[in-house]
Amino acid sequence: MSTEVNSQPPIAWRYCGSQIKMWRTDAGIGREALAKEAGYDYEYVKSMENGRRRPTLRLLQVADQVCGAGGKLVAAQEYLKPEPFPARSQEFMAIEAEVISFSCYEPLLIPGLLQTEEYARALIGGSSPPLDDETVEERVAARLRRADAVRRKTGVMYGFVIYEAALRTGVGGSDVMGAQYRHLLDVGALRNVSVQILPYGRCSGVALNGSIVLLETPDHEQYGYVEAPEVSVLYASPGKVSALTQAHAMIRTHCLSVEESATFIRKVAEEP
Repeated sequence: MSTEVNSQPPIAWRYCGSQIKMWRTDAGIGREALAKEAGYDYEYVKSMENGRRRPTLRLLQVADQVCGAGGKLVAAQEYLKPEPFPARSQEFMAIEAEVISFSCYEPLLIPGLLQTEEYARALIGGSSPPLDDETVEERVAARLRRADAVRRKTGVMYGFVIYEAALRTGVGGSDVMGAQYRHLLDVGALRNVSVQILPYGRCSGVALNGSIVLLETPDHEQYGYVEAPEVSVLYASPGKVSALTQAHAMIRTHCLSVEESATFIRKVAEEP
């Protein structure tokens, strides 16, 4: 099954914007007057009322006060908080939270469940088009909550295969990467976690095809997940999951052992 990215602004933005406009109109207050009172540009307020931008808490508070909404507009803030995950990833995240087995291969980035806060912030904060600060912080916090499961769920087996390129991308700079190397070694020492490195030049054909995630639920349902910058697909069909499992197995046979991988990570960390 696949999830398409919705090009429309979230319905909560549009509904809340229409409510601001209705309360403002009923109160006989012009958009320009509301914008001035809130300290915003006219077009900025227009975008929020039309649902193209997420209404800010500042606008909700000012509109609530000047329009006499009695807290009804401010109450909308709870429904305007940024989504912790992109819509296309939410079904995958829900299944991931319940798995008994998790295996993944990442060719270019450190897997999300192994990322430090600084590494995650550098990635999410560098999104294009840019995300607002609140969305960045919410998504960083959500990623860290996901990652906490690796330590908390000691009965779940987590297997990570990482292509050498992911260790050398320099995300966030040398300090961020240095902390990330140490974190990989710490988490990789957990008894329910394996971290293996695929060095350059091994299994090149399959290894360059992209990331793979394999999931098994408590009911022994098998899923496969692949993701690219603007699209992701969650597979449940046995045939497709089998094909992804075979690709993952081929990659893993060319990896360094867990012990060799830890030595390799230390070596990369010590490089100037």
